[in-house]
Amino acid sequence: MARPRILAIDVGTGTQDILILEAGDVIENAVQLIMPSPTALLAERVKLATQDRVDLVLTGVTMGGGPDHWAVEAHLKAGLKVYATPDAARTFDDDLERVAAMGIRIVEEAFATNGARRLELRDFYLPELIEALRAFGVSSAFDAVTVAVFDHGAAPPGVSDRRFRFDYLREQVERGTGLEGFGFLAGEIPARMTRMQAVASNWKDSEPLFLMDTGPAAILGALDDAVVAQSDPVVLVNVGNFHTIAAVLNERRITGLFEHHTGELTRPKLEHYLDALATGSLSNDQVFADMGHGALELGVNPSPPKQLAVTGPRRGLLDGSRLRSHLAVPHGDMMLAGCFGLLRALAARLPEFAPVVEEQLGQPAPRP
Repeated sequence: MARPRILAIDVGTGTQDILILEAGDVIENAVQLIMPSPTALLAERVKLATQDRVDLVLTGVTMGGGPDHWAVEAHLKAGLKVYATPDAARTFDDDLERVAAMGIRIVEEAFATNGARRLELRDFYLPELIEALRAFGVSSAFDAVTVAVFDHGAAPPGVSDRRFRFDYLREQVERGTGLEGFGFLAGEIPARMTRMQAVASNWKDSEPLFLMDTGPAAILGALDDAVVAQSDPVVLVNVGNFHTIAAVLNERRITGLFEHHTGELTRPKLEHYLDALATGSLSNDQVFADMGHGALELGVNPSPPKQLAVTGPRRGLLDGSRLRSHLAVPHGDMMLAGCFGLLRALAARLPEFAPVVEEQLGQPAPRP
C-alpha cells in the first residue's frame, strides 16, 4: 500500500455521505459527495410505480427503512400489489407475519409477473458510485471500504425494536472498548445486526470491509473538531434526519447516552433531555415512554460537561436554544463527521491504516 486509498460511506435517512481518503493529499482536496440516501432513492422509485399504476416485486437484502416503508404503504393503499422476497421483506419488519399483515405478499424468490416492476433493495450503492467516479476520472481502486448504517438489529418476536436497539448500545458501551468498538470487520459482525450483515453480503472483493453504526461514527468524528478536542467532559449530540443520539464523554469514554427519534423532539424537549443527560438524571424509562430508544447513565461524571457540541443535518432544532452549544465542524465539514469517525475506527481496528488516516486527519484527540 504505497499510497493507500480508503472509501468511507455514511448511510443516513436523508443522505449518503461519501469521502475518499488518499495518501499524499490534503483532506480539503479529497473527493467528497453528499448524495440521496438509498431509502430515499427507493422511495422515489416506489412512488413512480404508484403513479404508473404497476405492481411491485421487491428483491435484494434488508436495508434501512423510513421513506421506503412509507412509500410502500402508500402503494398498497392505492390498491396495488407488492411482492417481496424474505430478505427484502425484513426491511419493513423482522417478523414476516407482520410484514404480511401490511399487505405485502412474501415470495421465496423473485418471479416474473405480468406488468410488475422489480426493484432491488440494498444500502450499498457501490456500482453506481464507481460509475460516477469514473466519469470524473477518479480511480475506483480502494485498499479498504468503510460503511456506516443505523441497525436496529433483529429483535426476537415480542421484543420491542427500540428496546432491542438500545440494549445493543448499552452492551457495546459496557464492553469498555470506546466509540471505536462500535465498528466491525465484515467477518466479525454480530449475527443480530442484520442490516450490517446485509451490507457485508453485497461485498465480494478481497479488501477489508469495515462496518459501523451511524450514531457512534458521527460522535467519534465530531471529536476531530478543535473545540471539542479540547473539552472534557463534553456532551455531543448528533441530530440526524431520523434519529438523534447524544452522549456524555469523559476522558473520551461514554458515561451517559440517549437516543431518540428526531421527529418526536421539539426544542424544549431536546433541551430537557440534554440537561438531564448532563446532570445524570435522565432515565431509560422516560425516553422509552416518549417513543425514544432509551437512555444510559453510568454515574461516573465527577464534574459537569464543559461543552455542548452539535452536529447533524437537523441541528437547527437547537437554533435559538437557551443552551449554549458549539457547532462541531470536524475538518471544516459537519456532514462528513460520520465518515471521519469511520476512518478513526478503521485505524484503531486495522493499525496498518493508521498512518494514512493520521496523515490526513492528524493525531486523534488524546485522552486528557
